[in-house]
Amino acid sequence: MSIHPLPPPREPTGLGRLPAARWFLFIGAVAGVAFVTGVVVIMVLLSGAFDLNPRPEVTAQLQELNVALIVLFAVLLACGVGLALIVRHAVLKPVAQLTEQVRTVAGGDFDHALHVDRPAELAELSSHIDSMRARIVSAWRVASDQAEELRRSNGELEQFAYVASHDLQEPLRKVASFTQMLEQRYGPQLDERAKQYIYYAVDGAKRMQLLINDLLDFSRVGRVTGEKTVVESGAALDTALENLSATIEDTGAVITRDDLPAVTGNRLQLTQLFQNLIENAVKFRSDEAPRIHIGAVRSGAMWELSCADNGIGVEPKYADRIFLIFQRLHARDVYPGTGIGLALCRKIVEYHGGTLWLDGDAAGRGATFRWTLPPAGDDDD
Repeated sequence: MSIHPLPPPREPTGLGRLPAARWFLFIGAVAGVAFVTGVVVIMVLLSGAFDLNPRPEVTAQLQELNVALIVLFAVLLACGVGLALIVRHAVLKPVAQLTEQVRTVAGGDFDHALHVDRPAELAELSSHIDSMRARIVSAWRVASDQAEELRRSNGELEQFAYVASHDLQEPLRKVASFTQMLEQRYGPQLDERAKQYIYYAVDGAKRMQLLINDLLDFSRVGRVTGEKTVVESGAALDTALENLSATIEDTGAVITRDDLPAVTGNRLQLTQLFQNLIENAVKFRSDEAPRIHIGAVRSGAMWELSCADNGIGVEPKYADRIFLIFQRLHARDVYPGTGIGLALCRKIVEYHGGTLWLDGDAAGRGATFRWTLPPAGDDDD
């Protein structure tokens, strides 16, 4: 199996820029020069001692010392040669072999096994690295299979979206329109029970259309709404308020805001996020005119935005449930809707790398929703 190669390794710094082999050669050269220098110095000293014509017993001692030094130098030379061979064959060659194997794996051939026989430490290290490589390859294959399955599932979802947006909604429109035509044409001949049935049929068809549209919006998040760019969240809020202008005017809602930042995201989705949260705040209003405040503060590496209202609020025990799809806390005849709005908002925020939650500790009446968004590229500081 060959996949994309890994990034190049970091450049070594300081003394680490020299390979180990060159360090051994340098140290060996210094030791060799010191050895030869020592031999020459000792031979010169011994020769000078013999030139002084010492007594016979001193001469005998000097000759014995000369023989001992020769043997010692021979042993040191043999040890040096043996050490060089050991370093060459037991350290440098295995390190070079392991380095070449790792370089092959890093180049993209993740099926290439890593193995060295000596020394014991490198053999254990290569075994651990190879075991880690095998686990990574196994996890990558599982992830690859899952990604392929996800692509297939997304393809089926797109096909469903096409069917839902065309083939499924057309019969619903016909059911609603022809049922209304039936009421208009034969209305005088129908009793109240029949008219009630017709109302239920039309209402059911319209609610089904709304549910299909909401499901389509939910499925499209992160797939067909464009790339992320630098977005002025204030401009996205302006668009959302313009879309809700009729509702805001009818309810007398008052909406205030902080200075909103530029963030990295998709403008269409962020507009939909603001629109859903504000529409939600207006829908679940109290007896007072809705008052909604959009806030923004910097929180570490993210911007934290908020939407606070003076509505009926949400009990803390439902803080997680309200973000589940199709979950409703109120009867449909009291507060209409499909139960997808907040689930869609959370999916949009998570697509942007943030988190959306209900602030159960917020002061005052109503509900406060908070969410985080990544700052624009030039605003990371």
